[in-house]
Amino acid sequence: MEDKRLNGKVALVTGSRRGIGRAVALSFAAAGANIVLGDNVKDDGKLDEAAAEIKKLGQSSVVISVDVAKKSDVEEMTTRVVARFGKIDILVNCAGIWIPGQTLLDCPEDNWDRVIDVNLKGTYLCCQAVGRVMVKQRSGNIINMSSKVGLEPGTGAGAYSISKAGIIMLTRQLALELAPYGVRVNALAPGIVKTDFNKNLWQSSDAVKQLARTVPLGRLAEPEDIARAALFLAGEESSYITGAILPIDGGWQAAAPSGGK
Repeated sequence: MEDKRLNGKVALVTGSRRGIGRAVALSFAAAGANIVLGDNVKDDGKLDEAAAEIKKLGQSSVVISVDVAKKSDVEEMTTRVVARFGKIDILVNCAGIWIPGQTLLDCPEDNWDRVIDVNLKGTYLCCQAVGRVMVKQRSGNIINMSSKVGLEPGTGAGAYSISKAGIIMLTRQLALELAPYGVRVNALAPGIVKTDFNKNLWQSSDAVKQLARTVPLGRLAEPEDIARAALFLAGEESSYITGAILPIDGGWQAAAPSGGK
């Protein structure tokens, strides 16, 4: 049976040029949503490729170049979306950066600022601007992207883990504040996902096998695994869920007390 659970919805997905963001955008379009593709990089053609895929699925899309760390960019993006579609039903905050291999003691101030600005501040700015629209609508659904290392520390995660932990509290606080207006706010906490974002971790088959052995389900996540969870949170099936942090890690967190990492 054709899945059109998001039929007529407007979904704004940041970081939608590749990886999880792209998978979420295509999944939502397949479910009937019109999509706003937002990303800081526009000139490599990847956003246009995603837009073409969405058109094949029979849905409309808008491509917007945005630096989520800049309030003016975020507010302009939000204004453009409302002008084009008249509403924003769903916001998925996938934009993020990671500078791997740095301990907190070694992390330069510039790197700290950039990671916190894009991941945490950027998520906040998008939630704030779009949340105001949703409050006026008295309906809406926000899905933030945290991480396994937002729930517990990870070797080499550095400032990234701090930013993702902040997103968890941001999600819970917003869920409390926006619930009276019919706006739900939840977050996903993926484990290692096979994207270009962290290709250095899994690009060799030996690395994949080694990492997969630490995951109870025996494999690393694909972007589509995260997109399916986001689709669940975006639909009416999850209408009584807000303020939740959903681990998508193949059982990694569950295994941690008995020695898993």
